[in-house]
Amino acid sequence: MTLTRRALIAAILVIPVAGTILRPALAAEPEVYAPNGVAMGGYDPVAYFTEDRPVMGKAAYALRWRGALWYFASAEAMESFEMNPAGYAPQYGGYCAYAMSKGAIAPTVPEAFTVHDGRLYMNFSTEVRTIWSADIPGNIVLANGNWPAALGQ
Repeated sequence: MTLTRRALIAAILVIPVAGTILRPALAAEPEVYAPNGVAMGGYDPVAYFTEDRPVMGKAAYALRWRGALWYFASAEAMESFEMNPAGYAPQYGGYCAYAMSKGAIAPTVPEAFTVHDGRLYMNFSTEVRTIWSADIPGNIVLANGNWPAALGQ
């Protein structure tokens, strides 16, 4: 098996943090974390504000924004998002906010969220959210300084 230079660099750059693997972007990552083209794994971003919990969206209420498909639980939620997408979309494109504070990217899970000062932040896990929550304002300053450069754009 041949080890390419890129694979070697990728192996060297993997950073373990609190049991989580954070990785710097080696090539430009999409602006929105959207596995299979669906933002937030199909969960309704508006529900985090209105219901304070993750709610699965429906394909019947979908729209495309920033290159990703977004699902909503109702027509009302979809309309709210259409009127103010930046107000409802998760910060850092839905990538892990704590990883972004470290200058890296990581996927997120629906249960690991925080709404802080009217903004939605997602994390890799609830354990990572606990670390993030220890200094949300400081982590936001750090993450803002790394966004969007951590995507490799």
